[in-house]
Amino acid sequence: MAVVLGIETSCDETGVGIVADGRILGAALASSMGQHARFGGVVPEIAARAHLESLVPCLRSAMEQARIEPSEIDAIAVTSGPGLATALQTGLAAAKSLALGWDRPLYGVHHLAGHVAADTLEHGPLPDRSIALIVSGGHTSLLLIDDLATDPIVHLGDTRDDAAGEAFDKVARLLGLPYPGGPSVSRAAAAGDPDAIAFPRAMLGHGYDFSFSGLKSAVARRVEQHPGLSVPDVAASFQEAVADVLTRKAVAACLEHGIDTLVIVGGVAANARLRALAAERCAASGITLRVPPPALCTDNGPMIAAVGDLLVTAGHPPATLDLSADPSAPLTKAVCS
Repeated sequence: MAVVLGIETSCDETGVGIVADGRILGAALASSMGQHARFGGVVPEIAARAHLESLVPCLRSAMEQARIEPSEIDAIAVTSGPGLATALQTGLAAAKSLALGWDRPLYGVHHLAGHVAADTLEHGPLPDRSIALIVSGGHTSLLLIDDLATDPIVHLGDTRDDAAGEAFDKVARLLGLPYPGGPSVSRAAAAGDPDAIAFPRAMLGHGYDFSFSGLKSAVARRVEQHPGLSVPDVAASFQEAVADVLTRKAVAACLEHGIDTLVIVGGVAANARLRALAAERCAASGITLRVPPPALCTDNGPMIAAVGDLLVTAGHPPATLDLSADPSAPLTKAVCS
């Protein structure tokens, strides 16, 4: 049984996790989100500086929680892409230092594979084949997953413009709601009517790709033309449109490919309406739905350690110390080198 340390610094959250045999032994998370709120989005240099300040305290906290010493760590996994360049480089430098100082193998992990692996920490190993829907601030993809550690990841569909989480942020700004937009819109929507406004459902008849830019524009036009409109109604109607498209396409992909397990991951997977609608539609179609708890939906260290654990178990060769950050790394496999 390998004990794997994972480091995640792709955006504005510093995550350190320790995983062994699919279980979290220790975890620590620090967020610089509050420092970005007044800018309405993440400022890369602020995020990188926050990672510098938080990495060592998070490492100490996770190791104390796990009650282990450096000598008990078998491997180190780190997000090497995609993400903000300076943020990735900060975590990568820390991981390389630990790998060199402790004489441990180093694994570069794809951030989005980490989101998929996060579900294994809650629900156990993935089945031989599954469909994964990744929905986050920067990514919306529908994937065919075989063995996450060894097999290629097949893209069934991706967003052609805004990611779902990005659309939430932009709509929140239009409605005067605080950053980050996902939680703000969700809170406002709780008091609204999801049927109040018939916002468009883009690309429902066009395979498994997604588009949310038009929906965002439709919200902007409605707000501009009807300044007295109920914010909760707009938020609820927008949220319903996003959840409707995401779940329709994900369930259709499962049925078309004869796969009975759908995994929904990423920051937007914490959205209560998306989870509820996915559960309803999966139950009606005989599909097993797996969604991690909200704490494992957002960026975190254990999800990166979980991929490292899978790679070590599969006998994947480690990276060399010249491993570099790849801010725009395509998702074709779990390892990012």
